[in-house]
Amino acid sequence: MDIAQLVFTIALAAVFIGMGINHFRPKPARIMAKMIPPFLRRDGALSPIRLVYLTGVCEIAGGIGLLVPATRVAAVVALIVFLVAVFPANVYAAQHPETFRKLSIPLLPRLAGQLAIIGLLVFVALPL
Repeated sequence: MDIAQLVFTIALAAVFIGMGINHFRPKPARIMAKMIPPFLRRDGALSPIRLVYLTGVCEIAGGIGLLVPATRVAAVVALIVFLVAVFPANVYAAQHPETFRKLSIPLLPRLAGQLAIIGLLVFVALPL
C-alpha cells in the first residue's frame, strides 16, 4: 500500500467510525430517524430509530474493516453498498430543507460527495 492509500484509508476509517458513533447520540439519532423516507418507515424491528442504529453499526464495522488488510476489500464493497442504500434518506433530506436545515445538502452536491467517497473507497482497495 502506498502512502496516499494509507492516508485515505485512515481518513475514511475515521470518518465512517466517527459518523457511525454519531448514530448512537440521542439528538443526531432522532434527526437521522426523521430523514428516513416515509416509504421505508416501519414499526417494530425496522423502525426508523433501529435503522439508524443498524446503519451506525454498519459504518463502524466498515470503518474498522478498512483498517484490517484482510478485510479491506470486503469493507469497501460493503461501504459502497451502504452508501447507495442510505442515499434515499439523503434525497429525502435534500427535498425538505425546512426540516433538516444544515443536514439538507442539495441533491447534486450530495451526489457528487457520495461518488467522491465511493471513488476513494475503490482507490484504497486497489492493489498497487
